Amino acid sequence: MTPTLQLFLVVSAALFSIGLLAALSRRHAIFILIGIELMLAAANLNFIGFWRFGPQPQPPTGVMIAIFSIAIAAAEAAVGLALVIAIYRHYRTTSVDQLDRLKG
Repeated sequence: MTPTLQLFLVVSAALFSIGLLAALSRRHAIFILIGIELMLAAANLNFIGFWRFGPQPQPPTGVMIAIFSIAIAAAEAAVGLALVIAIYRHYRTTSVDQLDRLKG
C-alpha cells in the first residue's frame, strides 16, 4: 500500500482528535500536556504530508517547519512540566479542578 496524502490527513485528524479529547476531558495537568503534544504531532504530520505530496522539486520547507515545531514543543513541555512540578510541590495535587486557589 502506497501512502497517499489522504492517508496522512486521516491519521493526522485521528491524532488531533485524540489529543483534543485528552486535553479537554482530563483532570490532571500531565494528561492535558500529553494531549497538547499529540495535537502538535498531528500538525507536524500535516506539514510533512503536504510537503511530500506538493509539486516537485521544492525545498524541504515542510520538514524545516516540523523540526522548528518539535523544538517549540520540547520547550513547551519543559516549561509545562516545571509548572506542574512547582504546583504539585505546593498543593500536593495535579488535578486542575482543585487549582482554583491560584487566583490572585
